[in-house]
Amino acid sequence: MSTTLTTAASGSTGTSLAASGSTGTGGQIRARTATTGLGTDFNTFLTLLTTQLRNQDPTNAMDVNKMTEQLVQFSSVEQQVQTNSNLQQLITLQQGNTLTSASNLLGRVIEVESDRVSLQNSQAALRLPAAGAAQSALVQIADTTGRVVREARVPLGGAPAGWNWDGRDGAGRQLADGAYQFTVQGTDAGGGPVTMAANVLARATGVQRGSAGVTIQFGALSLGYDRMRSVQP
Repeated sequence: MSTTLTTAASGSTGTSLAASGSTGTGGQIRARTATTGLGTDFNTFLTLLTTQLRNQDPTNAMDVNKMTEQLVQFSSVEQQVQTNSNLQQLITLQQGNTLTSASNLLGRVIEVESDRVSLQNSQAALRLPAAGAAQSALVQIADTTGRVVREARVPLGGAPAGWNWDGRDGAGRQLADGAYQFTVQGTDAGGGPVTMAANVLARATGVQRGSAGVTIQFGALSLGYDRMRSVQP
C-alpha cells in the first residue's frame, strides 16, 4: 500500500509517518534476530559438521574436505541472504526518511527533467536553454493520442528562457488539467534544425511511497527524485 502526503491531507500525515516508523523498528528487530543463524553461530556449524561425520556410512564415507567445503558454501549463502535482507531494511528506512523530508517540497515550484508537462490550474511552464547553436525553439504540446494541440516559436537569448502555457489549444479552447507530451526543436540562424532539451517547471502537490520508491506528484505528473534539477525560491 502506498503512503501519501498531500497539502490537503495534513491531518493524515502523522498517521502515515507513524506507520513508516513502526516498519523500520520491525526491520531492526528482524535484522538483529537474523544474526543468530548458522552463518554466525559457530557452535551450530560444528554440530552439523560432527553429526554428518558421525552418521555417514563407514564403507562409503564422504571426503572430509569436500563435505567441509559444502558446509562452508551453505554458510556463505545464508550470510548473503541475511545481508540482502538487512540491506532491504535499510532501503525501507531510508525511503521513510525521504518521505518525511520531502514534505518540505509541497507547494514549491521545482524544475524537473521530463518529456511531459503538467498543466495545473490551467498553467504550465518550460525552462529552455540559453541561445547557443540554436537561436530559437519550436515547442509542440500533444495530448494523450499524440495530436498536437498547441505550438509556439520561442526566441532564445543570452540566458535560459521560460515559456508559459495557458492551457489553451491552437483554436483558443481551454484544455483540461493533466499531463501532456511535449517536444522542443531548436533552429539555428540559417533555419536548420538543432537538437535541444527543455526542463519542466511544476508545483509539487504530493509525495508518495510505493513499490518503485518515493515519487513526487506534480498534479497528474509523477516523477522520481532523480528527475529533480532545482527548487525555485
